[in-house]
Amino acid sequence: MREKKTVAAFMYDFDNTLSTKDMQEYAFIPSINMDAKDFWAESNMYAKKYNMDSILAAMYLMTVKSRGTANASRSNLIEQGKTVEFHKGVDSWFDRINEFGRANGVEVEHYIISSGIKPIIEGTSIARHFKQIFACDFVYDESGKPEWPAIAVNYTSKLQFLYRINKGIWDIWDNKRLNAHMDEEDRPVPFSNMIYVGDGLTDVPCMKLTRQNGGYSIGVYDPTKEGNRIGNSYLMTDDRVNFYVKADYSEGSELEEIAKMILLKIRTESILERITERHAKSVSNI
Repeated sequence: MREKKTVAAFMYDFDNTLSTKDMQEYAFIPSINMDAKDFWAESNMYAKKYNMDSILAAMYLMTVKSRGTANASRSNLIEQGKTVEFHKGVDSWFDRINEFGRANGVEVEHYIISSGIKPIIEGTSIARHFKQIFACDFVYDESGKPEWPAIAVNYTSKLQFLYRINKGIWDIWDNKRLNAHMDEEDRPVPFSNMIYVGDGLTDVPCMKLTRQNGGYSIGVYDPTKEGNRIGNSYLMTDDRVNFYVKADYSEGSELEEIAKMILLKIRTESILERITERHAKSVSNI
């Protein structure tokens, strides 16, 4: 019988975790002649006025502000993704981590779980590295303009994607298979082999669930933004994350060293588990 491969999944928030700011701020908001601060203030106003989910409020505002234009068309959103800038080392991070995993017997997968806009992420230079991108998206009309939210991903709905990765179920509409029983040994990515990387409040539920199920959560902060580290330090003090480090993905960084050590631990535990199973079978045959 062929030995089951060891798979580890890195799951990333996007805005401020991989990118240096919210993705709409690079090109979409300038395209509608607004300041980022004003855009988010108006979005929050809609959320409060209509007791509305804040993610839906932002998506609504995107459609309102782009009416009569193609600024939020799917093709333009993808094009806007090309302007997104990333934290130090992100561009080479995925190849380095993949290579380290291969060299140590671990198949590494990367996923996005974001409250941002999926087509913008798809247009970025790093999109090709992700097995799946779970993020907000619209229903588009025949000309490609947004008509209605297809999916809105907020801080609690992010949780479902941990289970989708755990079970290997990608279709958003397929709730039946997602909620059906699946034996642990049949799940492609055990929770214990998951690493969640995020920067703040909207990541807390995923961080907590990952940790509770034996995986690892890493909080990152932008060292160039004054007060960012202290402002989100509750992630560590409230026991939400295993590690809290600079959003520096470059070679030799603390984040990279932690990621490598986690992969080595996952591989070691996988080997020990197989040895234990083999010994248990040999004893039962005596």
